[in-house]
Amino acid sequence: MVNYSGIFNEQGMDYLTYRALIDQLLLEGKATGDVTYDLHYTKMNVQRMNRVDKTISLTDDLTTAIDQLAGNRKFLVITEGWCGDAAQIVPVFNKIATASLGKIDLKFVLRDQNLPLIDAHLTNGGRAIPVLIVLNESADQVLATWAPRPQVLQELLKEWKRETTEMPILAEKLHGWYTKDKTQTTQAELTGLLKGLL
Repeated sequence: MVNYSGIFNEQGMDYLTYRALIDQLLLEGKATGDVTYDLHYTKMNVQRMNRVDKTISLTDDLTTAIDQLAGNRKFLVITEGWCGDAAQIVPVFNKIATASLGKIDLKFVLRDQNLPLIDAHLTNGGRAIPVLIVLNESADQVLATWAPRPQVLQELLKEWKRETTEMPILAEKLHGWYTKDKTQTTQAELTGLLKGLL
């Protein structure tokens, strides 16, 4: 059984700490997790997170759903700095937590350091990230989960994978979609999630 409260309180990093960890590891020529591929992905993801941080504006529907939350919640996010989807989405989680004015306590943990946790939240049998786990105030009960990307993009990715298995091509299509969407679909799905908590 997963000790959500222990993981949240003992391992969870706030957004600035998570971002600083990625930056520090890059300076050392490293990436988060047990990765052996090029640091190019992490460098690109830092640029993506910076862009989303600067440009995101929460929708009126999402802001209303945040305002209507009764009681406090904990958002536990499983992520890694090298993950392209995470780069496009974790800034949205941060913006939501900031807009909640203390109602949402947001923490990040690294997937590869928390395998029992990710294995309790697989997507189609895989360790896809990011995973948002919404916990109650004492962090001992899972209220909702969301992962690893908007549903429409999940379906598109299945189609694209039938056409090619080359990661650079898939990554270009994926990030092209995120750039055009400007977090709107992610925000709409997270609005629905928050409304389900009311």
